[in-house]
Amino acid sequence: MAVVLDKKSAEAALAEALNQKGEKKFVQSVDLAINFQDVDFKKQEGRINVEVVLPFQPKPSGVCVFADGEMAAGAKNAGADLVVSSAEIDSYAKDKKKQKELLNYSLLSVPQLMVPIGKALGKVLGARGKTPKPIPPNANLSSLVSNARRTLTLKAKGKFLPSVHCIVGKENMPKEQLIENILAVFAALEKQGFDNNVKSVFIKTTMGKPVKIGAVAKAA
Repeated sequence: MAVVLDKKSAEAALAEALNQKGEKKFVQSVDLAINFQDVDFKKQEGRINVEVVLPFQPKPSGVCVFADGEMAAGAKNAGADLVVSSAEIDSYAKDKKKQKELLNYSLLSVPQLMVPIGKALGKVLGARGKTPKPIPPNANLSSLVSNARRTLTLKAKGKFLPSVHCIVGKENMPKEQLIENILAVFAALEKQGFDNNVKSVFIKTTMGKPVKIGAVAKAA
């Protein structure tokens, strides 16, 4: 039976998760866990791999753009934290430290550099699910960079771990923003039809215990 996340229950569960006592010397992440049932991972349609752009940035994150010339200048003006030119790609392929740093960014690239990036860095980036997204012609770079900061990929680990875990924010964010991010994650799964297979939903802080969020059956 398809379910829909109950907003009031989500608000109550979030409040309980945030109010848990305990010593902490850092700002905790707020994480969401959605468990599934009756999902056949052997079939393509059963492999949960859903992208969602959250309403609010869940954590500080950088954006890297692979580009040259005017597009590179435009990316900098759009707020990209790092711009890598075609001439610099080989230096990243030869430097493991640079590769490690690159994995901390959301990656975008002009289409003409996708092949060189694939040849030089495909194994490293592909294994981590960090293949750059191609920038469409005449795209609004400011919007792309902003969206990249707020984008999550919801991906199940496999048939023995039929669940999705993701960050939805930090504990010092306004509760309203955290709730909107939680609902956006569920809406993205619902759009792909996976709401039919939701078994349970939990929210927790980094050091806290999971708190179950209630859900209600969707009207037929």
